[in-house]
Amino acid sequence: MSKITDPIADYLTRLRNAQKAKHRVVDIPASNIKKEITKILKDKGYILNYKFEDEINYQGNIKIALKYHPETRVPAIKALKRVSKPGLRRYCDSENIPRVLNGLGIAVLSTSKGIITDKEARELGVGGEVLCYVY
Repeated sequence: MSKITDPIADYLTRLRNAQKAKHRVVDIPASNIKKEITKILKDKGYILNYKFEDEINYQGNIKIALKYHPETRVPAIKALKRVSKPGLRRYCDSENIPRVLNGLGIAVLSTSKGIITDKEARELGVGGEVLCYVY
């Protein structure tokens, strides 16, 4: 088994692949950052639901119920884009927080106040590492 160098990119790719394959549920190895990103996706309506399972392995698992349009079966998430990578970290200060699709999407940031969205970061006046864009 190979070691994953970028667990957040792996998380986003698993979500992307599961949506392309029209899966209802996807299992992802858990970490604290992934749990926080999952909570944000649920709060913003990009996924139906999630469940943290801790008994499978040491770090646990995240079961995510994906969200689709009832008639057209179009996924709720149009794109998941990793911004800050291990080889090239992307940081922004409180004045230069990126707007995703002119405010229609969200940017997930890792800040001193925790993992939050771009809108919350603007309200709190904090910057941080831009983890990903979701729209």
